[in-house]
Amino acid sequence: MSKANTWETGLLELLFTNTAFTLVGDASGLPATTTAGSLYFSLHTADPGEAGDQTTSEVTYTSYARVAVARSAAGWTVTADAVAVDAAVTFPAGTGGSGTATHWGLGTSSAGAGKLLYKGTITPNIVTGNGITPQLTAGTVVTEA
Repeated sequence: MSKANTWETGLLELLFTNTAFTLVGDASGLPATTTAGSLYFSLHTADPGEAGDQTTSEVTYTSYARVAVARSAAGWTVTADAVAVDAAVTFPAGTGGSGTATHWGLGTSSAGAGKLLYKGTITPNIVTGNGITPQLTAGTVVTEA
Protein backbone atom coordinates (compact mmCIF):
# COMPACT_ATOMS: atom_id res chain seq x y z
CA MET A 1 0.00 0.00 0.00
CA SER A 2 1.29 3.45 -0.79
CA LYS A 3 0.28 7.01 -0.01
CA ALA A 4 -1.36 9.28 -2.59
CA ASN A 5 0.90 11.96 -4.08
CA THR A 6 -1.16 14.80 -2.58
CA TRP A 7 -0.81 13.26 0.87
CA GLU A 8 2.97 12.86 0.51
CA THR A 9 3.43 16.45 -0.69
CA GLY A 10 1.10 17.93 1.93
CA LEU A 11 2.80 16.03 4.75
CA LEU A 12 6.28 17.12 3.63
CA GLU A 13 5.19 20.75 3.24
CA LEU A 14 3.66 20.77 6.73
CA LEU A 15 6.70 19.17 8.35
CA PHE A 16 9.51 20.91 6.45
CA THR A 17 8.16 24.31 5.32
CA ASN A 18 5.48 24.85 7.98
CA THR A 19 2.78 25.13 5.31
CA ALA A 20 -0.81 24.40 6.38
CA PHE A 21 -2.13 21.07 5.07
CA THR A 22 -5.70 21.92 4.04
CA LEU A 23 -8.70 19.59 3.85
CA VAL A 24 -7.43 17.11 6.44
CA GLY A 25 -10.13 16.57 9.05
CA ASP A 26 -12.03 19.66 7.96
CA ALA A 27 -11.63 22.58 5.53
CA SER A 28 -9.01 24.30 7.71
CA GLY A 29 -6.95 21.09 7.86
CA LEU A 30 -3.71 20.78 9.81
CA PRO A 31 -2.54 24.35 10.47
CA ALA A 32 1.01 25.63 10.32
CA THR A 33 2.51 26.40 13.71
CA THR A 34 2.88 30.00 14.91
CA THR A 35 6.55 29.37 15.69
CA ALA A 36 8.01 27.10 13.02
CA GLY A 37 11.22 26.11 14.80
CA SER A 38 13.87 23.89 13.24
CA LEU A 39 14.70 20.31 12.42
CA TYR A 40 18.14 19.00 13.38
CA PHE A 41 20.61 17.02 11.26
CA SER A 42 22.80 14.49 13.06
CA LEU A 43 25.62 12.19 11.98
CA HIS A 44 25.75 8.46 12.81
CA THR A 45 28.40 5.75 12.68
CA ALA A 46 25.79 3.13 11.72
CA ASP A 47 22.18 3.02 10.59
CA PRO A 48 20.11 4.13 13.62
CA GLY A 49 17.37 1.77 12.45
CA GLU A 50 13.59 2.07 12.53
CA ALA A 51 13.49 1.93 16.35
CA GLY A 52 16.42 4.31 16.92
CA ASP A 53 16.40 7.87 18.19
CA GLN A 54 18.73 10.78 17.50
CA THR A 55 21.41 9.39 19.83
CA THR A 56 21.52 5.87 18.32
CA SER A 57 25.04 5.40 16.89
CA GLU A 58 25.53 9.20 16.87
CA VAL A 59 29.11 10.34 16.21
CA THR A 60 31.09 11.56 19.20
CA TYR A 61 34.06 13.50 17.82
CA THR A 62 35.13 16.45 19.97
CA SER A 63 33.19 19.66 19.12
CA TYR A 64 30.39 17.74 17.33
CA ALA A 65 26.90 19.25 17.51
CA ARG A 66 23.70 18.78 15.54
CA VAL A 67 22.87 21.37 12.90
CA ALA A 68 19.54 23.20 12.80
CA VAL A 69 17.67 23.90 9.56
CA ALA A 70 14.65 26.19 9.82
CA ARG A 71 11.25 24.72 8.96
CA SER A 72 10.64 27.15 6.10
CA ALA A 73 10.76 27.49 2.33
CA ALA A 74 14.14 29.18 2.85
CA GLY A 75 15.53 25.95 4.32
CA TRP A 76 13.81 23.28 2.22
CA THR A 77 12.35 22.68 -1.24
CA VAL A 78 9.44 20.24 -1.55
CA THR A 79 8.88 18.65 -4.94
CA ALA A 80 6.18 15.98 -5.18
CA ASP A 81 7.12 13.20 -2.72
CA ALA A 82 10.62 14.49 -1.93
CA VAL A 83 12.18 17.35 0.00
CA ALA A 84 15.73 18.67 -0.32
CA VAL A 85 17.71 20.90 1.99
CA ASP A 86 18.48 24.20 0.23
CA ALA A 87 22.01 24.81 1.54
CA ALA A 88 24.95 22.69 2.62
CA VAL A 89 24.67 21.39 6.19
CA THR A 90 28.03 22.12 7.83
CA PHE A 91 28.83 20.50 11.17
CA PRO A 92 31.39 21.95 13.61
CA ALA A 93 35.03 21.20 12.86
CA GLY A 94 36.48 18.39 14.92
CA THR A 95 39.00 19.24 17.61
CA GLY A 96 39.66 15.64 18.58
CA GLY A 97 38.27 12.14 18.57
CA SER A 98 37.57 10.08 15.50
CA GLY A 99 34.99 7.93 13.78
CA THR A 100 33.29 7.47 10.43
CA ALA A 101 29.86 8.94 9.69
CA THR A 102 27.98 6.46 7.49
CA HIS A 103 24.44 7.83 8.01
CA TRP A 104 22.67 11.11 8.62
CA GLY A 105 19.58 11.58 10.75
CA LEU A 106 16.95 14.29 10.88
CA GLY A 107 15.07 14.85 14.09
CA THR A 108 13.29 17.18 16.47
CA SER A 109 15.92 17.93 19.13
CA SER A 110 19.17 19.87 19.23
CA ALA A 111 20.49 17.43 21.87
CA GLY A 112 19.41 14.22 23.61
CA ALA A 113 17.24 11.39 22.33
CA GLY A 114 14.68 13.41 20.38
CA LYS A 115 12.46 11.91 17.70
CA LEU A 116 14.33 10.63 14.68
CA LEU A 117 12.07 11.47 11.73
CA TYR A 118 14.17 10.42 8.75
CA LYS A 119 17.58 8.88 8.11
CA GLY A 120 19.78 8.12 5.14
CA THR A 121 23.13 6.84 3.98
CA ILE A 122 26.13 9.14 3.48
CA THR A 123 28.03 8.39 0.29
CA PRO A 124 30.94 8.64 0.44
CA ASN A 125 31.28 8.14 4.19
CA ILE A 126 32.80 11.02 6.19
CA VAL A 127 35.82 10.32 8.39
CA THR A 128 35.53 12.63 11.41
CA GLY A 129 38.09 13.93 13.85
CA ASN A 130 40.63 16.66 14.49
CA GLY A 131 40.58 19.37 11.79
CA ILE A 132 37.75 17.83 9.76
CA THR A 133 34.55 19.79 9.07
CA PRO A 134 31.84 17.29 8.06
CA GLN A 135 29.30 18.53 5.54
CA LEU A 136 26.15 17.22 3.86
CA THR A 137 25.58 18.77 0.47
CA ALA A 138 22.71 21.02 -0.52
CA GLY A 139 20.12 18.82 -2.13
CA THR A 140 20.36 16.02 0.46
CA VAL A 141 16.95 14.46 -0.14
CA VAL A 142 14.23 12.96 2.04
CA THR A 143 11.53 11.00 0.25
CA GLU A 144 8.05 10.13 1.46
CA ALA A 145 7.01 7.19 -0.65
